[in-house]
Amino acid sequence: MKWSKFTLKTLSEAEDIVISALADVGVEGVEIEDKVPLTESDKQQMFVDILPEGPADDGIAYLSFYVEEGQETEGLLTRVREALDELRSFMDIGECTITAGETEDKDWINNWKQYFHQFYVDDILIIPSWEEVQPQDKDKMIIHIDPGTAFGTGMHETTQLCMRQLKKYVTADTQLLDVGTGSGILSIAALKLGAKHAVGTDLDPCAISATKENMEANEIAPEKMDVMIGNIIDDKEIQDAVGYEKYDIVVANILADVLVPLTPVILHQMKKGALYITSGIIDDKEETVVNAVKAAGLEVLEVTHQGEWVSVTARKA
Repeated sequence: MKWSKFTLKTLSEAEDIVISALADVGVEGVEIEDKVPLTESDKQQMFVDILPEGPADDGIAYLSFYVEEGQETEGLLTRVREALDELRSFMDIGECTITAGETEDKDWINNWKQYFHQFYVDDILIIPSWEEVQPQDKDKMIIHIDPGTAFGTGMHETTQLCMRQLKKYVTADTQLLDVGTGSGILSIAALKLGAKHAVGTDLDPCAISATKENMEANEIAPEKMDVMIGNIIDDKEIQDAVGYEKYDIVVANILADVLVPLTPVILHQMKKGALYITSGIIDDKEETVVNAVKAAGLEVLEVTHQGEWVSVTARKA
């Protein structure tokens, strides 16, 4: 079987949010090509001791998606272009030119599984459904996560930075708001750490099914978490549904360019004294986010780093 291949040129820093926008208009899977160096964790997952040096990161990413030959593409491409134009209104996504090609059939469903294996974030074991928990790990905190339908496997430094902060601050009374919940991994981690309830918001409709599946895999009761689809930055309906001044912790693992407009808005959802845990911040954007947090009247408590990524934790006065 042949497939039509469409490749979109964007910025590597904007990969996640562009992919999310593509999902919103019906693109079900995206192949990523960039020159972002592999982290040590990435290398460990690939079972390779020494990798050749790659080319220097030029900040460019190519995102490819596939449509079965014979299926209508004109409407899909129109929706894609409209979604990209909307993104451009509030962040830099690069050229976003789209080129067309053709490719032979592949096993899209299973090929990626060879790169994702169980691993630890400190003392938390994260494991996909196709691997078994070893006897020595039975007593550990275990999070079962399947990637593929939504973002958030725990492998990325930004997710790990947030998880460490949640370990530090979650209590039995914690009401959590998870902005950009993706697979629900941060909410699930918080609930396993004892949080009372979580609400997740996301732009990607896949987040609902992915989070529910991962909640079930982790034996999290349905009433412990709600997921809402929409942009909490400017959607009053979502803001109202999420509620005001009711959260003890807000966690937002998103791009810095989204955190800046999000921060003054999300204050209204936070209780007095609530914590704001952010990541998705590349190191050269640290000052930008810290300044935005301070400008919103929040007190910066901690700035933590892993690799080239940053997490900022602050408190509402």
